[in-house]
Amino acid sequence: MTAADVGEGVRPKRVVLERRLHPVTPFRRAWAPVAVVVGWAAHDPNQAQEQLTRLTTTTLLIVLAVVVSAASLYGFLSWWFTHFAVTDSELRIRTGLLFRRTAHIRLERLQAVDITQPLLARIAGVAKLRLDVVGADKKDELAFLGESEARALRAELLARAAGFAPETAHEVGEAPARELLRVPPRELAVALILTGATWGALAAALVVPPFLWLATHSVWTVLATGLPLLGAAGASSAGRFVGEYDWTVGESPDGLRIDHGLLDRTHETVPPGRVQTVRIVEPLLWRRRGWVRVELDVAGSANSVLVPVAPRAVAEAVIARVLPGAEVPVTAALSRPPRRAGRCLPLWWRGYGIAVTDTVFVARHGLLRRSVALVPHAKVQSVRLSQGPWKRLWRLADVHVDTGAGKTVTARLRDAQEAAELLRGQAERSRTGRRDARSDQWMA
Repeated sequence: MTAADVGEGVRPKRVVLERRLHPVTPFRRAWAPVAVVVGWAAHDPNQAQEQLTRLTTTTLLIVLAVVVSAASLYGFLSWWFTHFAVTDSELRIRTGLLFRRTAHIRLERLQAVDITQPLLARIAGVAKLRLDVVGADKKDELAFLGESEARALRAELLARAAGFAPETAHEVGEAPARELLRVPPRELAVALILTGATWGALAAALVVPPFLWLATHSVWTVLATGLPLLGAAGASSAGRFVGEYDWTVGESPDGLRIDHGLLDRTHETVPPGRVQTVRIVEPLLWRRRGWVRVELDVAGSANSVLVPVAPRAVAEAVIARVLPGAEVPVTAALSRPPRRAGRCLPLWWRGYGIAVTDTVFVARHGLLRRSVALVPHAKVQSVRLSQGPWKRLWRLADVHVDTGAGKTVTARLRDAQEAAELLRGQAERSRTGRRDARSDQWMA
C-alpha cells in the first residue's frame, strides 16, 4: 500500500497556529496597575496627600520605580499569555494571567466584525477588532492588531462565516464595497446646530444663571452652574460632530459598511437580516431642508445609527438596501387615531399614525420631533394589546409590537375594534413573514 493509498479519502488534519497580539499591546495594558494607584488616591485624597508628605524624595523615586516596573511586567505578561487562533469552525481566544479564560466563538454565530482605531492607535498603525456574537451581552475584542492584519483577519472571519472553505478563505479577502452615501462635514455641522437638544442645553445655560443670581447674589454659584451647562451644550454637539465626522455608508455582499470618526476611526458592518427596526427621525428645524436621521435596532448589537443626516430621498434609498422591498409610506398614507383620542391626549394625538404594508408594520409618533418606525413582519416576536380604564371608556386601545432586539413599537390610541383586528392580522403576517424570510447568513 502506497502513501497515496493511505491518504486517499482521509482529509489531513489542519494544524491550528496560535497567534499573539501586536507588540504595542503591553503599553496599553500596563495602565492597569497605575489606574489602581490613582483610584486609591482619588478615593481618599486627604489620606493620600498625608502619606505623600511623609515620604522623602528617595522613597518617592523608589515607589515610582516599583510602580513603573510592576506596570511594565503586568503589561508584558498579560500580552504574553494572550493567544488567538482561527479553526475550521470557531475563533478561539485564550486570555488571563492567573485566572485563565478561553472564549470559543462559533463562526456561524458572528453577526458583525468591526474595526475601531482610537487616535493613538491610528498613530501607532494598529487597530482593535470587535466581534458581535448572537446571544452575547458583551462584545469580545482583539486589541491590538496591526492595521493590515486586522483587516485580513476580519475578511477571513467573514469569509468563513459565509461558508467558504478554510483553505480558500484567505483568497476570498474582504468583499468590495460600493459607496451609497457620504455626509459632508458642513451639512453635519448645520444639522447639529439645528438640533433641538443643542438649543435646549444652550437655553438652560443662558436662563438658569440669571435666576441663580437673583436668588443667591453669588458670582461663584452662577459660574459653578452656568459654565458646566454652557460646556455641556457645546460638548454634546462637538462630541457628535467628532464621532459622526466623514460618515460613509457603503454596500457590500456582507452587509452595509459604515465608516466614521474624526479622531477615533470606526469601521462597522450592519449585518444582513439582523435589522429589527428602522426609525426615520425628523426634528422640527430639519423639515425646511428636508433632512432626516435614520436609526436602527440590530439584534445583539450596539449599532444604532445608519445615517446621521441626509435628504429624505437619499435616506430612503439607503433604507431600501436594509429592508429590501419595503417602501416608506408618505404622511398622507398613515391612518390617524379617531378624533375622540384627543380626550385621552389633547393635541398630541395628531402626531400618531400607522400603516401596514406587505413587508413592514409602520408606526409614527411625535408632532415637533417626528419619528416613523418600520418593523419587518418577519422580525416581530410578539403582538400585544393594552387598554386602560380611560381608554376603555372611549373605546381606544394600544397595539404593541415586540422585536428581537428587545424593543417595542406601539400603535397608540387606535379604535378598539381596529386594534383587535390589527392584533390578529399582525400575528398572521408575522408567521407568514418568518416562513418566507431570507437567510440571515453572511453574504447570502
